[in-house]
Amino acid sequence: MNALDIRAAAVTGRLLPVSLGLPRGSLIGLVGPNGAGKSTLLQVAAGILPASGQVVWQGRDLAKIPFIERARYAAWVPHGAHFEFGFSVRSVVSQGRYAHGDDEKGVDEALARLDLTALADRSVNHLSDGERARVLLARALVTEAPLQLWDEPLAALDPRHGLEVLRLARTLAAAGATVLFSLHDLRVAHGLDHVVVLRERALRAFGTPADILTPELLLDVFAVRAHTVPGLTLDLP
Repeated sequence: MNALDIRAAAVTGRLLPVSLGLPRGSLIGLVGPNGAGKSTLLQVAAGILPASGQVVWQGRDLAKIPFIERARYAAWVPHGAHFEFGFSVRSVVSQGRYAHGDDEKGVDEALARLDLTALADRSVNHLSDGERARVLLARALVTEAPLQLWDEPLAALDPRHGLEVLRLARTLAAAGATVLFSLHDLRVAHGLDHVVVLRERALRAFGTPADILTPELLLDVFAVRAHTVPGLTLDLP
């Protein structure tokens, strides 16, 4: 049984029909040019955007899972952290335990894992973009959800924290979770278990990095030539 099966398209028209099954215990990258539909696909998978067809989480039809129960199945991390209220870092991370009864389980550990302990009492509105991104990742971590859906989690992070988040994602996958996240750095994509490639709002390829991140695909999808793979020295054709 897959962790996530998508046989759907966003009804907004922002994503063409996609048929995709993602295995459990995998670290999966979602790549494609700007506007290819990466964020839309992640929002469809998370149940945030309505879609025709069907989205299935661990054998259960998403449409039939009560909303409070969904938060125990999947965690969603949006790209760009924007907060309407000046909650403390700890309060925002603790929100990840709402579906479990606000029990605070794992909150201190998540703060430490994402290097946020010293910022725990600070307002999220007084943080940098990278710090806010780590707050949202910490909130996703405490959900203990087996399906983690992250939209460009590395974009605002410095090299150290980016590597730590990748290490965290690998740890979650090794423990049986499925982590699907969008990214633009194809060098990172080469180190993942699987890669989903979108082009013009449709699925272009899915498989292991070695199988699908070929020079031919990179030229077709990204309009760049790869001189060495892996190594990925890229330039415009």
